[in-house]
Amino acid sequence: RKAIAKSSLQHMVAQPNPALALRSDSERQIRSTVDWSETAVYGEHIWFETNVSGDFCYVGEQNCMAKLLQKPLSRRKCAACKIVVHTPCIEQLEKINFRCKPSFRESGSRNVREPIVVRHHWVHRRRQEGKCRQCGKGFQQKFAFHSKEIVAISCSWCKQAYHSKVSCFMLQHIEEPCSLGAHAAVVVPPTWILRVRRPQNPLKSSKKKKRTSFKRKSSKKGAEEGRWKPFVIKPMPAPLMKPLLVFVNPKSGGNQGAKIIQSFMWYLNPRQVFDLSQGGPKEALELYRKVHNLRILACGGDGTVGWILSILDELRLNPPPPVAILPLGTGNDLARTLNWGGGYTDEPLSKILSHVEDGNIVQLDRWNLHVEPNPDANPEEKDEVATDKLPLDVFNNYFSLGFDARVTLEFHESREANPEKFNSRFRNKMFYAGTAFSDFLTGSSKDLAKHVKLVCDGTDLTSKIQDLKPQCLVFLNIPRYCAGTMPWGNPGEHHDFEPQRHDDGCIEVIGFTMTSLAALQVGGHGERLCQCRQVVLTTSKAIPMQVDGEPCKLAASCIHISLRNQANMVQKTKRRNSMPLLNDQQPVPERLRIRVSRISMRDYEALHYDKEKLKEASVPLGIIVVPGDSDLELCRTQIERLQEEGDGAKPKTLSSQKLSPKWCFLDSTTADRFYRIDRAQEHLNYVTEISQDELYVLDPELVITQNVGTSPAMPDLVDLSAAPTGHHFTFPSSSSSPPSSPAPSTEPEHCLLHKDDLLIEAAKSGNFSKFQELHRAGRDLMVRDSSGQTVLHHAVKSGSKDIVKYIIENAPSEILDATEEENGETSLHQAAALRQRTICHYIVEAGASLMKTDLQ
Repeated sequence: RKAIAKSSLQHMVAQPNPALALRSDSERQIRSTVDWSETAVYGEHIWFETNVSGDFCYVGEQNCMAKLLQKPLSRRKCAACKIVVHTPCIEQLEKINFRCKPSFRESGSRNVREPIVVRHHWVHRRRQEGKCRQCGKGFQQKFAFHSKEIVAISCSWCKQAYHSKVSCFMLQHIEEPCSLGAHAAVVVPPTWILRVRRPQNPLKSSKKKKRTSFKRKSSKKGAEEGRWKPFVIKPMPAPLMKPLLVFVNPKSGGNQGAKIIQSFMWYLNPRQVFDLSQGGPKEALELYRKVHNLRILACGGDGTVGWILSILDELRLNPPPPVAILPLGTGNDLARTLNWGGGYTDEPLSKILSHVEDGNIVQLDRWNLHVEPNPDANPEEKDEVATDKLPLDVFNNYFSLGFDARVTLEFHESREANPEKFNSRFRNKMFYAGTAFSDFLTGSSKDLAKHVKLVCDGTDLTSKIQDLKPQCLVFLNIPRYCAGTMPWGNPGEHHDFEPQRHDDGCIEVIGFTMTSLAALQVGGHGERLCQCRQVVLTTSKAIPMQVDGEPCKLAASCIHISLRNQANMVQKTKRRNSMPLLNDQQPVPERLRIRVSRISMRDYEALHYDKEKLKEASVPLGIIVVPGDSDLELCRTQIERLQEEGDGAKPKTLSSQKLSPKWCFLDSTTADRFYRIDRAQEHLNYVTEISQDELYVLDPELVITQNVGTSPAMPDLVDLSAAPTGHHFTFPSSSSSPPSSPAPSTEPEHCLLHKDDLLIEAAKSGNFSKFQELHRAGRDLMVRDSSGQTVLHHAVKSGSKDIVKYIIENAPSEILDATEEENGETSLHQAAALRQRTICHYIVEAGASLMKTDLQ
């Protein structure tokens, strides 16, 4: 340990900095952000609170304060080197001379002539994944939480690991140069980042010098001091490198942003990872502006991407660095367009870094919005709350007005008033759905066509709009809109329009009626009005509008839309070089025979960090045969065909039960755990990338129930009717699969009807636990009473939100639009009549029809 601690900083001699004496102990010891000031400490750790199990402290028992005080203390984990210490023990790290991996170098005269090389930063590990680089054997983990035995020594830069014994880790490894690991091409080496000294005060001018000359020189020096920065970037010539800057918006995606910052600091240099809540991207982009082949990764929503692109415009970097996206927002339409998916789940960041490095550079059109007041507007229709300018003067995705902008504006105003109520994606979607339903009932945007004049490339389309009577107008730059829908669709044989592109210098103009808006969610499209290069839009009254999701109510105006420029973006592509090769002579087998197995969400959440146990918990579905170079889209087709072939006979085994519509693939080989693959990215993954001999899929609607007194082991594939006790697998019905029948029983029919009556009674009384118990016992959620009312009707009347949510999640989708016999009312009609806003949100979000009418 002493040799490693001593060596970790030998390759870069740190200059004593007298300014450090001015810093208090607390400032020097506990930092959770990178210090860019002139007082930054060389080899300083970046601490985050942790609740990791056990009482292990990196300083050792001799220096551990918790051991001395004999009481539990809070602990912190360094994001850059992943050591864990008790908070009071942080200062003890100096006693054992252990610093973090250095993120910069000094520009002092002592090391000017030294070779610029990065050496390993060795850390002792109590747990270590993978295999020893020397002997090739795995690391024997000590699973006892209180074990303090060191099993490995690994480098925080390149992640190489060795057994903690002389036969594997030899002294010559300590001084070896480090390659920076698998992601060396995107890592900014610490040798590129220099801390520079503040300019010295100039010598006093000679009395013989003229006063005017003195003033001029003093002014110039003052300007130089104003431009001085503590750090500068001195990149070395490296044509194969693609250095990466990571910008993370911690406010996007719940708590995902904060965790992602820590992970990137582990994989990269902490000084290339930036928290956008700490001042924005401008200073970082200015600092790195001279780095060749620079790439940017924007971690956040589409608004975060737009923010970074606007700063790049402002700085006029030439050439502008291309921007990749890690989607953390809710809509993520631009991320979907560039194949980055609709949201980040649990894909390893190491794989994302590889995709950023290998991605293709494409262009993205960006459009100016110039607003002028409409001088011909009627003063009597002036709206006091309306604004005279848009929230943004440029858009990358879309600009719209009418119904969708009104819904977004109401959501925005409610979130500003009560931010604590909008802390999850699910709640946000519920509010959107409820607001849309309310606006639909009131018809607030039905007269949009009366107050709009539209001219595209000199052609007046106002009469066409008045004939269509749209409730929403969208000016679309990318194919995706409204969280993944495709409103332009595919023109196909209609030669009046071209397929949409994000780099053709044209904008698509689309009109939506309420009918086409509803059809959009099931694959429909809007009314294609025009493809053009310039638009003049004139409004005669205040109308809600939104620019890339930023809403406002704009007063009567004349809006000019024109092409601004094209931004460089990184598009995620299929990584052909990542396909595993069997050997040099036979790269890919002609055909693959792969077993397919299904995993439940409960098992996935409990066991996805333990591959072997999760494999044991899987249920076989069958075998597919595909070409050796198949991607996952083709595999999905084969799996669905496998399901269709099994529909001929009544299901008797677990393997013959149908998959739910929401199933997705799991990657079982790339990382040290399983993780989900986004449906929109299946065409980017070869089957050989995520599978060796067995393909695993996650079925989120597969529910496993256990009877009391049974073993937790997985059951064999047996006839369910022959196994009335023990484990039972129940598959909640969905729109694509009929509800499973209750298990065969010898009870008389009137007894079954009595039990279904009990299900209705539980819904009427709002007894959620009883309702859940009866359903798990085999009762049918599609049961109706004598008046034709479903359990959902009764749950709505009782006002039980828990039962409503349970029914929506477990019953076939047909129940949403089921009508009772007396008035022909659906459960949504009754919820609206009872003013149950939250329940309306649930039912609309689940897909209930807004066009259904009752008998009245």
